Amino acid sequence: MKKNILFNLFILFFPIFLLAQPKVIAHRGFWNTKGSAQNSIAALVKADSINAYGSEFDVQISKDSVLVINHDPHLWGYHIAKTSAETLTSLGLANREAMPTLIDYFNAAKPLKTKLILELKSLESPEMESYAIDEILKLVKEYGYEDRFEFISFSLHAVKDIVKKSPSTPIYYLSGNLSPKELKEIGNVGLDYHFNVFNKNPEWVKEAHDLGLKVNTWTVNKKEDMQKVIDLNVDFITTDEPVLLRDLLNNSL
Repeated sequence: MKKNILFNLFILFFPIFLLAQPKVIAHRGFWNTKGSAQNSIAALVKADSINAYGSEFDVQISKDSVLVINHDPHLWGYHIAKTSAETLTSLGLANREAMPTLIDYFNAAKPLKTKLILELKSLESPEMESYAIDEILKLVKEYGYEDRFEFISFSLHAVKDIVKKSPSTPIYYLSGNLSPKELKEIGNVGLDYHFNVFNKNPEWVKEAHDLGLKVNTWTVNKKEDMQKVIDLNVDFITTDEPVLLRDLLNNSL
């Protein structure tokens, strides 16, 4: 009798087990909380503290070719590409941390478990992007982060370059203008598109999965939009509200 009950419960819930839930990625880290700021070390640590799958962050390059973490090309009136790393790292973020370098960020990540979702911003030339990718891959290998590092970019050149140099890295394209079939032809490149792209092309999620590609979507901050992309069966959701998304996913079990 007991075995029959267990078997019936298994049959009842088996469809749920088949559909893996999307994983939570904190957009620019978990910055929307006390003591944190976008792209700060605190945001990385706080993303890990809520068990986010990944902490997304943005990489730029300074005048003296140092990789630094910031979303916009300017901070407090300083143009990052035309300013030395020494000056940039003296600038305070919203939580009064200094702007971190990529080395600072990787050092802070050592005791953490969250994945490192690195967005390389579109730089001033393809050559500069290729240089940045070489430096990023060198640091990833040095820190032993091959299994924790994922790469995303709006730059198609950067995506194609890292496919050639490190095809085993999880790589995603952000611009939203290529179909799953076109990305598969480039390499094993996943879709990482704004959720409005999937509102217009919902079939792309299944097409990507059929091609063996993963799907992420950004930046999904409202509960109703979260539910829409959950229902589409995306693999990852990038959000400024990781706790809200986590709780929504937990309640849907």
